[in-house]
Amino acid sequence: MRVRAPSRVAAALCAVLSTASCTSATGGADDGLSVVTTTGILADLVRNVGGERVRVDSLVPPGGDPHSYEPTPADAKKVAAADVTFTNHLLLEEQRLIRAVDANAREGTPNVSLAEASETYGANVIPLVEDVGLDVLWLGLRVRGDGERLGATRTSEVRLTATAVEGPGELVAYLTESLGRPVTYFDSGDGLTDADTATLPPAAHTHLNWAFTAPGTYRLALRASLLNTGGDPVPLGEGTFTFAVGVDPGGVGGTVLAEGHTDLTVDLDTGQLYTVNDRDGGTTQDVVPAAEAVIEVPDKAVTTVPDDPRFAFLGAAGAPVHQLPQAVLGKHVHGEIDPHLWQDVRNARAYVELIRDTLRTADPGGAADYDRNTRDYTARLDELDAHVRATVAALPRQRRNLITTHDAFGYFADAYEMDVAGFVVPNPAQEPSVEDVRRLTGTIRDLGVPAVFTEPNLARRASVLTQVARDQGVRVCLLYGDSLDERARGYVDMMRHNAEEVARCLA
Repeated sequence: MRVRAPSRVAAALCAVLSTASCTSATGGADDGLSVVTTTGILADLVRNVGGERVRVDSLVPPGGDPHSYEPTPADAKKVAAADVTFTNHLLLEEQRLIRAVDANAREGTPNVSLAEASETYGANVIPLVEDVGLDVLWLGLRVRGDGERLGATRTSEVRLTATAVEGPGELVAYLTESLGRPVTYFDSGDGLTDADTATLPPAAHTHLNWAFTAPGTYRLALRASLLNTGGDPVPLGEGTFTFAVGVDPGGVGGTVLAEGHTDLTVDLDTGQLYTVNDRDGGTTQDVVPAAEAVIEVPDKAVTTVPDDPRFAFLGAAGAPVHQLPQAVLGKHVHGEIDPHLWQDVRNARAYVELIRDTLRTADPGGAADYDRNTRDYTARLDELDAHVRATVAALPRQRRNLITTHDAFGYFADAYEMDVAGFVVPNPAQEPSVEDVRRLTGTIRDLGVPAVFTEPNLARRASVLTQVARDQGVRVCLLYGDSLDERARGYVDMMRHNAEEVARCLA
């Protein structure tokens, strides 16, 4: 029996605030304005702006991971009782959490996605670039476009259904979760049905393993559709992609895709299916129509079926299969923009100003308090930004290389002149591959990196990074990415710790 991936639905929609629609009946009452945020970092920012006029609850608990947190019925009740809700979004939060917020937020109350709306307050956004450096193609699935003409929102689902597979063997597209459990999306081995479907939010992309049980030429037909809340599926388009598995791709005809990062993509605005291919480390992208794309799966991609009954859908244990790996293990749905904006203190400042204006709208009687609190807090943030900048600047330029648990520090590196030299999201249920160890070891050795950085809430997912660091005799230090805890209770504490930890460990 196959295990199906749960729906992961979320996409960017910025809440539009207006005094008429967002004024709260509760605002300014004796018990304060009730505010719910998805993360503790956002809750801390709201407390500093709201002061005594607000009561703030974070849905993700201290030490929790917003990428994977599953909401509870109690969370839904908190949202339903809130006068204001704040999410980060840009696909930071787990899809079910966003759905819980949007389904339970009371009509007429502000429901604000800070990362999307903060650009108008001067926040700087950067693309989420992934370059794992595999020696075979890294292939995933992607949704492009906003689908506005079709009524798509951040809780819509885009479905990619496998309708036909032609080839000498079976084709299986699956992912391996962070605890080693395989989840299949497409599997031609037991016949294709509507269950052979991958679901994504608008503007999202995900990583998969692509396995082929025999060499030869394969053709995979995909059908795309859009499902809005409460509606029927809307057909988008169809396309057929070609795979050259263990054979010369030049003899198949078409545009050969053999390296880098490529996604089988559906365009919400046009309905077309095509490949999006990252070049130059993700800084540029090419588009190849589905009918012209030839995806190479070379013989060096051959691996063996694990001796684990959970992987029996691939064949007998030890049997050879050609496989393009998902590279970053675990569920990893995200968009094209890095959602971790707060790692640049200037972006947190933009969040704070947006929070101020939202609270003023919900509670006009507290406007003077919110203005005063914001002036005081942004002054602290300006001091914090200067401290982080000066602390990192004391490091020699060649020492400013970050190797971290997951890709959460792009803004930190961009703002404070560091380089993200590598990141790992390992699978703790499996032994690291020779290639995992070789790549990490080479990066640490070649750059002379004296330390690598794990995150307190992701310690279980850092086994490869930690082991390689120990083997190379370098330190393992801690940075805070998505979550606070007892040692870093607030945003200012967190960013001070990160700057000082980087300076201490890389000096």
